[in-house]
Amino acid sequence: MRVSTARQRAVNKALRALLPHAPYADTETIRALADDRKLRGLPASVAVWLATVTHVRHEHSDYDALLAEGYDRDAARFFVVDQINDVLTRWRATRLLDPEEDD
Repeated sequence: MRVSTARQRAVNKALRALLPHAPYADTETIRALADDRKLRGLPASVAVWLATVTHVRHEHSDYDALLAEGYDRDAARFFVVDQINDVLTRWRATRLLDPEEDD
């Protein structure tokens, strides 16, 4: 894969640093999310972190099911912090989600 922009190189570097053992399919999704226009104005490392948390929350936790059951976003996020951190730990992430931190 040829990387053509400085932003893409920065995102790739931040992704490798944050998630050294994440599966390829997940990293491709996270890479695309980090390059979304809403996150493009942020530093690559911040965009990758936000994209990672968003991806893991929706694809690897019960977050959407909790929302469907009627939980509000904050409550649903509270209940899936451990699930998210379990995934990040399996991927050998260099950072975990802090339940006290706003994301």
